[in-house]
Amino acid sequence: MWHDLLWPDQPPGPSEFALVRVSRRAMATTFEIAIPLGTHRHAVEAAEDALNLIDDLEDQLTVYRDHSEVSRLNATAAGGFVDVEARLFDLLARCAVWTKESTGAFDIATGALIKAWGFFRREGRVPSPEELRAAMHATGFRHVVLDFSRRAVKFRIPGVEINLGSVGKGYALDRAAELLRQKWDVRSALLQGGGSSVYAIGHAPDDPRGWPIRLRHPHTPDEDLGTVYLRDAGLGTSAATFQFFEYNGRRLGHVLDPRTGWPATGADSATVIAPTAAEADAMATAAFILGPVGAERLTRLRPGLKAIVLCGPTISRYQAVA
Repeated sequence: MWHDLLWPDQPPGPSEFALVRVSRRAMATTFEIAIPLGTHRHAVEAAEDALNLIDDLEDQLTVYRDHSEVSRLNATAAGGFVDVEARLFDLLARCAVWTKESTGAFDIATGALIKAWGFFRREGRVPSPEELRAAMHATGFRHVVLDFSRRAVKFRIPGVEINLGSVGKGYALDRAAELLRQKWDVRSALLQGGGSSVYAIGHAPDDPRGWPIRLRHPHTPDEDLGTVYLRDAGLGTSAATFQFFEYNGRRLGHVLDPRTGWPATGADSATVIAPTAAEADAMATAAFILGPVGAERLTRLRPGLKAIVLCGPTISRYQAVA
């Protein structure tokens, strides 16, 4: 059976509390950590420590720095197996599972395709048929081989490039939340990256339902799609609100469908709640590309997911329960 997510006809009750909020630029966006005032003696120090970790993770994951581990992997893995840091390898392995479960809608081996469309430098353009064919030839996790015994990666063909833009922010939030819990014993906090990736530790003061998160309409900033409550879980939203260009009267966004090579047209926006922020980001991307029918299938496949998909005026909400 299907249960709706909490929606505007069940608005959050009034709650007044102050937050210690610490923010920093990373991964081309703003990350913020908010801890309820008075709940932790070293809230600022804890938040700064978590943001330092996010800086370190950006230096590992980015494809915009030649010295990063992912850039070095892209440059050398076509020549043979490359050893990968353990946590990064685990992320790549999870991405492989998510690619299979989403029937290829989510795929991190899309660097060639992102470059062909100009989104690598935020200069969107339509590639020529020859460029698109070449990019599609080098796109897809089917070209990535994972050696679990030694945590090593290789590419089957030259030209393949991994780009973690669709999952990196969520992964960074998961790692930051882990540090806050284990090192600083933080039991209540809200972490977000750019507003589209969120992780909640515990719940907001005096509200055991969780942290209230209002979902904005992608095209009407003053309109909300509703409110969800997040507790020890991640939330990811995928939409082509800011990165897009006009072509022959069509609006082409930066979220590319790896199966077709063209910008996705399955939905206006997709929001997913999952046990981790990385999974929420990945499945939000998949739901955005697949649309409502695909989002429903994903929530049936993974009962821990909740999805909200906007297509035109229609809002679809999915949560599979036993």
